[in-house]
Formats: sequence, structure tokens, C-alpha cells
Amino acid sequence: MRALAKTSSVSPARLTAFEILRRVEDGAYASVLLASKEENLSPPDRALAHELVLGVLRNLLWLDRLAEHYTSRKPDQMDIEVRVILRLGLYQLRFLSRIPSSAAVNESVNLATVARKRSAGGFVNAVLRKAAADSEYDPVSNINEPIERLAVETSHPEWLIERWVRTLGIEETQQFARANNQSAPVAFRVVKNRADETVVLKALRESGAEITPSTIARGAFRLTGTRRLLAEMASESKVYIQDEASQLLTLVLDPQPDERVLDLCAAPGSKTTHIADVTRDSAIIVAADLHQHRLRTVLTSAAMQGFETVNCVALDGLQPLPVPENYFDRVLVDAPCSGTGTLRRNPEIRWRISTGDIGDLAARQKKLLLNASSTVKVGGRLVYSTCSAETEENENVRQSFLDNRNNFRPVELDLDATLKTDQGVARTWPHLQGSDGFFISAFERVI
Repeated sequence: MRALAKTSSVSPARLTAFEILRRVEDGAYASVLLASKEENLSPPDRALAHELVLGVLRNLLWLDRLAEHYTSRKPDQMDIEVRVILRLGLYQLRFLSRIPSSAAVNESVNLATVARKRSAGGFVNAVLRKAAADSEYDPVSNINEPIERLAVETSHPEWLIERWVRTLGIEETQQFARANNQSAPVAFRVVKNRADETVVLKALRESGAEITPSTIARGAFRLTGTRRLLAEMASESKVYIQDEASQLLTLVLDPQPDERVLDLCAAPGSKTTHIADVTRDSAIIVAADLHQHRLRTVLTSAAMQGFETVNCVALDGLQPLPVPENYFDRVLVDAPCSGTGTLRRNPEIRWRISTGDIGDLAARQKKLLLNASSTVKVGGRLVYSTCSAETEENENVRQSFLDNRNNFRPVELDLDATLKTDQGVARTWPHLQGSDGFFISAFERVI
């Protein structure tokens, strides 16, 4: 990516959004880049940058079809920088009514100069002015085929919509896809090792935030309203910001004080530290991951929360584990997956995965689960989970495991019936529970 020209003619929020979206085109992840830019932005600019980046990524296909209508060009026929600028401008014109059309157009033209595409400034100006004058046009209006129509409307690849329709039906797929384009609620847990829950919740409410207990995970909370104090408490490790469904994993694992617990795919450490907190830092916890640098994040998080029983080890879970059989009381395999249950937070994922990726991931997940199972004690519990919505990565992996390990039996989950499927496993969904989309299954070793 070429260096940007220096200029003060573009607001910090729009310039940051452009830089991030441009890097996402090269394979970077928006959430990581947004987090890295936060300190350099004022609160209003930070909020607008988040809105622009995630809004554009969540509505990418729809915006590209809109741009194609006004330019008579396919997206790949334009320079990447121009394509990103048009997406930003069109998003502001169509989704952000509080921003004057003139500001959206003028700053987009200025972005062309910043991006060293000055010659495209007139083109950007003409396209966006045309779009501003024709605010009623909807690129979905002329599409009759249901799958394509829903794909464009919700900005998902057609193949992904098609596979969801096969498993969920058209109506639930509509709900799921639309929910993927909404902002996820802010969920957190109080770090009991660092703070008193009653005191924390009282302080948050007094700051003007509305706090509601989670309906799916005991000890989890949602926050609406001001987040300033929550952010301060998170920096002090009094609270940990974590999706409700992610917190549910620890409750299903049900680790007890003084037990041995393995978190096989531990980074960045949200479940590891939750396990440490619910066991009052008395369990022997082994946090494993493939890469040492990812484990440093786990160690840092554990240290900030004051946990001393977390031990990190770098290993390849696809190989037989260097651990004695019958060693751990509890084993968690929150496996690497396609992430299709987290598209609200990581909208670019939908454009990067393929059917082949899902098949490859499922094969890896089966190996991880089989290798992890050998370390579980008789009478111990093994939990398998993903943040994927795909059957191949979830129910199929579970059934394959049961077919290959007759010394394990499935455990009926002690959860609300609304979370459980006919197979007795747990499923959470953005459009039903408002949490990330998770699959959770548990097994007990019987011999």
C-alpha cells in the first residue's frame, strides 16, 4: 500500500476508516486495526471511525452494487483506493442521516487526493453527487431470484446464503443474515479475583449505564448506554469484556477448585481466565496454543487479573499431545473455526472463507477433539465448541467423535431449553439470543 499524502482536509475519523478499509483489502482484520488506532482518536472520532469501518464491511456487496449502478463499472474495474472511497461516501449518504451530504461528498473527494488519486477526484465527486440526488434507488429492487436478492440485501456471498437456507430455511436465514449486520451488544463479566460484583454493578449503574443480567450465561451482564466507566474498569482488570455465549462455555465445562483443566486452543485467554476466576484460582490450568506469541497474550491477561495457576505451553493439537492419559479432569476444545457465528464483529470473514475452508477446518477439528480426549480422566468432562454456524464444523464433528470414541458418552447440558437442540447440544444465535453464534457439546469419559 502506497503512503498517503499529508493533508488536514479529511477528518481523522474518515482518514482512519479509509486506512483500515484499505488494509482490510490486503487481508488485515478490522477489529485489530480499530483497536490499534483508538488511542489516537477523540471519542467522537473513534465512534465515527468504528461506525464507518464496520458499516462499510457489513454492507459491502450492497454498496458495491450501488456504486456499480452509478458508475456502470464493476468494482474490480476501479482502483482499490477509489473503490474504498466510494464505499465510504455511499455509506455516509445512505446510512448516516446525521452527516450532511455535502460533507460526505467533499471529504470523499479530498480522500482521493490523500490517497494520491487526485485524478479520480472528479469521478468520485460526480458519482456521489448523483447518488445524493437519487436517494431512493435500491440495488435489490430489480433482483427476482430469492437467494441473490437476500445475498445483496444483507451483503453475504450467495453460496453462504444458499447453504444456510438448506439448513435453516429462508425465513430464519433472513433473520440470521440481517442480525449479522447489527452491532453486537456489550457483554462483560466481573473479575471476582479483582473486584466485588455488587460494587462494580452499582458503580456502573450510577455512571448512567443500564446493566442487565444475561439470560443465557450466569454471571454475565449486558451494558447499554455510556461505556466510559466500563472501559476504565476493563483497563484495571475489574471487568472482562466477553460475549455471553463465550462465557457460557466455562459454565458448561463446570471446572471445580483443585481440578486439573486443559484449555487446548487457549489464545487470547478469555476462557482460560474465566476458568481461573470461577475456580477461585485454585485449579491447575494448562493453556495450550500452537504459537508462543499468542500464549504471551494469555499470560499477560492472566497476570493482569491476578491469576497464578495458569500455565502456558506451546504445542500442536493436531498431533498426539505430550500429556499422560487420564490426566485432566476437564478439557476444553474451543476449536479454530470459520467464525460464521461472529460476523457482526468480524464482517470481513464472510468474504474470505470458502466451502473448501469449512471442510478443511472440520477435518482439523476432528483431530483436535480426538487428541484432546486421550488426556481426559475417567469420569472427566470434555467440551467441544466453535463460534461457527456450520453443521460440518459442529454436529458432524460431534457425531464423528462419538463414532470413533466409544469410551465417551454425550452429556445432557443443564441449560435452558431454548438453547438446546434435539440432540441435546447448545446453539446460540445473534438473531435469537443476541449473542455470538456458538455450538457447545459436552462428553464424559466412561472407561
